[in-house]
Amino acid sequence: MGLDMYAHFLFDAPATAVDFEVANYGELHYWRKHPNLHGWMERLYREKGGQDTSFNCVNLLLTREDLDRLESDIRSRSLPPTSGFFFGESDGSEIEDDLRFIAKARNAIAEGLTVFYSSWW
Repeated sequence: MGLDMYAHFLFDAPATAVDFEVANYGELHYWRKHPNLHGWMERLYREKGGQDTSFNCVNLLLTREDLDRLESDIRSRSLPPTSGFFFGESDGSEIEDDLRFIAKARNAIAEGLTVFYSSWW
């Protein structure tokens, strides 16, 4: 048990930025127990109008602008401290992996794909 976090891609953009349904998608990146990144994604989800109280098993569209903000916050070590049952701890060792994700996500978007985040805990 624990926090499993995913970045996926779609060939077609959903109608909304949050809480959309997907049937066919590909996996772009995976994290295990990186709660501070999850907290950052939850904050973005709320900014985009997401209403799910648990922020679990919901989908969040990521744009180029979102990735720029995320990269800035990662590099400045500004991801929000986040905790939860079975979430584990972010310890700063995730930075290079997070930056690899951003590069992959930017490439996917440049290829015309849509990138989104989801998690399960």
